[in-house]
Amino acid sequence: MESPQSPENAREAVLDAALSHVPFDGWSETTLRAAITDSGVAEGLARALFPRGGIDLAVAFHKDGDRQMAETLAKADLSQMRFRDRVAFAIRTRLDLVADRELVRRGTTLFALPQHAAEGAKLIWGTADAIWLALGDTSRDLNWYSKRATLSAVYGSVVLYWLGDDSPGHQATWDFLDRRIDDVMQIESLKAKLRENPLGKALLAGPGRVMEKWRAPTVPDDLPGRIMNRFR
Repeated sequence: MESPQSPENAREAVLDAALSHVPFDGWSETTLRAAITDSGVAEGLARALFPRGGIDLAVAFHKDGDRQMAETLAKADLSQMRFRDRVAFAIRTRLDLVADRELVRRGTTLFALPQHAAEGAKLIWGTADAIWLALGDTSRDLNWYSKRATLSAVYGSVVLYWLGDDSPGHQATWDFLDRRIDDVMQIESLKAKLRENPLGKALLAGPGRVMEKWRAPTVPDDLPGRIMNRFR
């Protein structure tokens, strides 16, 4: 059994203790110091786990949300849902796991800073990747990138809408999500028609052959940021 001061237990303790401070002090050094005090974790260990202070706390919080979402989706029966509804359900699940929107709002503010924007884009890309993996995606070619780029744009826009939504049960957000997914499905339909058309096949063949030489795990560090910039 892990000891109370094992790295994993210590990480969870510090992050949990930080959550009550984030709405007031953001994902900051001040929050980290308070979390260390509240959690009782040795400062040296806490600093080793979160060497960049607040930014590492924010990253850990986001990745924990992705992990919880994947665990929830693994237990859900999605077999009776249309594929578009599975994607919508995954995004709703991810947002419903957030106990306090202010935690995400503060993170959005942090990752909007120029020095952290690339990392924020990578986190959104990671969420899109986690959703596709949870839904059984096995693509390794051009589709691997296009699916994640498209879903990253959808997820990012839905989060921003959700942060300002005060409708009962966030119904306005879910309606917005449905409209965005409808847009994506129209794009996918167009791509399918292009593949069936001889000219479209020729147009897609060139980029496809190039992209197939890339292996999905070797995504350049700045690729998510470059792709996300195209949707701004």
